[in-house]
Amino acid sequence: MSQQYDLVVIGAGSGGVRAARISASLGARVAIIEGRFFGGTWVNVGCVPKKMFAYASEFPQLSELARDYGFDMSASKVDWPTLRANKDREISRLNGIYEKLLREAGVDVYTGYGRVVAPGQVKVGDTILDATNILIATGGQPWLPQFPGREHVLISDDLFSLGALPASAIVVGGGYIACEFASILHGLGVEVTQLYRGDLFLRGFDQDIREHVARQMRESGINLRFNADVQSVGLEAGRKHVCLQSGEILHADQVFYAVGRVPNVDSLFEGVEVSTKLNGAIEVDDEYRTSVPGIYAIGDVIDRVQLTPMALAEGMWLAHRLFGNAPAQALDYDNIPTAVFCHPNIATVGLSQQEALLHHGKLRVYLSEFRPLRYTLGASRARSLMKLIVDDASDKVVGLHMVGDEAAEIVQGFAVAVRLGATKEDFDRTLGIHPSAAEEFVTLRQAQIVEA
Repeated sequence: MSQQYDLVVIGAGSGGVRAARISASLGARVAIIEGRFFGGTWVNVGCVPKKMFAYASEFPQLSELARDYGFDMSASKVDWPTLRANKDREISRLNGIYEKLLREAGVDVYTGYGRVVAPGQVKVGDTILDATNILIATGGQPWLPQFPGREHVLISDDLFSLGALPASAIVVGGGYIACEFASILHGLGVEVTQLYRGDLFLRGFDQDIREHVARQMRESGINLRFNADVQSVGLEAGRKHVCLQSGEILHADQVFYAVGRVPNVDSLFEGVEVSTKLNGAIEVDDEYRTSVPGIYAIGDVIDRVQLTPMALAEGMWLAHRLFGNAPAQALDYDNIPTAVFCHPNIATVGLSQQEALLHHGKLRVYLSEFRPLRYTLGASRARSLMKLIVDDASDKVVGLHMVGDEAAEIVQGFAVAVRLGATKEDFDRTLGIHPSAAEEFVTLRQAQIVEA
């Protein structure tokens, strides 16, 4: 049995769902195939449940803060089954919404794992779907390296279905997921050690941001161990013992690995070969075309920018390119705002100081580190950091970075200004909202001159 479609989408994550819905609204006959869960990583084992757990992990700190303001409160231990069950209920609701939106848009939904078996043909189960266009939107998956005892460790996805919260945990990795998970576990009352094989975690972020976050995480009680690499993991009396390359042995109840993600392309192509990168990511051009005519790819599977809003934008762009009014130009990947929901939060848009020096000969760098007003009544040593990077020749703000409470909420607004090419003079002429942390961005006056 075969069906004919204008577009068959493999993967019902953010990008795939957006592409399918928009294409159907433009008159295309569309099918989508999903074998695991609707909404993809973002809804099920990514941004949404992670942010829920991040909120939960803040309550002990908020309880301490409440006492500083005269409230008689005590931080009790989290009831993990309740938190997990409430999260599961919300995720299930979102799964249903995604599937409902697809069906209401007129998209045919197939449950199973799609395989491209020939140009223009996708197989799901025993059904062959003939397609003028095929879109690969299968996302990514956690990567776990080969080492002795890897069967004793968990990946980042496992936290969301963990049967019981451990008393102690080791988090291996130095990217944003590892930092977020270390912060979440610590906030929920777990004794946490984070291991990273490099000199300093969060590679790719601005150096001042990286150093500030490391200081604050250590101040909060997380044991950060840099230049530490795992040799093997064993199981002894129900606990994990982690042997480092140095010979040192650490013990913990659980070990979580968050050392990166790889494109999800396993068993995806049979009889069709598309060009891929060394890490398996599908190679595409500016219009998301693969090396095989009629096959396209977007989102994490192309490993360009692994962010949900980017996958949504790519899906929208491609749908209009195929079935609507062709966009005038390719998507712009510059000045993409992003956040890391570790404690403290990070948000950034534009270039780091190190990147800016590669593009601009002379910079003015404005940096402010301060104790937020909300913490001044107690003993908390939480400190925020804000940084502006300005191209001296044009006066344009080319980088804006923040570490502190609600960093994502604050930087999202400033991202509009940076994308529109706002200058430091524009920032200076803008009145701040007082008293607020955000006003610091428009009151920075003392600059350091930095040249390449």
